[in-house]
Amino acid sequence: MFYTTDTNRHGLAHDPFKAIVAPRPIGWIGSKGRDGSINLAPYSFFNAVADRPKLVMFSSSGHKHSQRNAREAGVFTCNFVSRNLAEKMNLTSAAVPYGTSEFEYAGLTPKQAELIDAPYVAEAFAVLECKVTEIIEPKTLSGEPTENVFVFGEVVGIHIDEAIVSDGRLDMALARPVARMGYMDYCEGSEVFEMFRPKV
Repeated sequence: MFYTTDTNRHGLAHDPFKAIVAPRPIGWIGSKGRDGSINLAPYSFFNAVADRPKLVMFSSSGHKHSQRNAREAGVFTCNFVSRNLAEKMNLTSAAVPYGTSEFEYAGLTPKQAELIDAPYVAEAFAVLECKVTEIIEPKTLSGEPTENVFVFGEVVGIHIDEAIVSDGRLDMALARPVARMGYMDYCEGSEVFEMFRPKV
């Protein structure tokens, strides 16, 4: 089958786009508002986008609480979502009013970051402390503004729970990372195989 995205006539029961671009890591973003309130929310449009320097990006449709706080404070945390925290992560996606602590709502422990003024999930196996480098509101092919907001951050500090370290590497069989698939589907990435680049 083939279809163009201007009509989106795929003939399926649900739009397959996000199922094709999968699995996607979950950006579980911790942030703090000017009023001192703390926020925690998951974003399935998230990834590491560079390693020199270490840059990450998360995106959403519209100006949500995480974007607001990141813009105002200039910092945020990214918290690793493991299988044992998946249900609590899902709870933090609830559309609660601004100023409500999703940490409290989901029964998670907020901890103050070391280098930035933002909270992180104490129960997470790994955490990235990030400083905002830029915020972009992308345009369409025709130059029209979209409703999307991209937040880029440089990683300035990294927390790792040694419980997931084995032979000097993060062991995904222990960490059991959770990723977003299409629709309401998730997957666990603990089944790992290794390949080396060919030598030419």
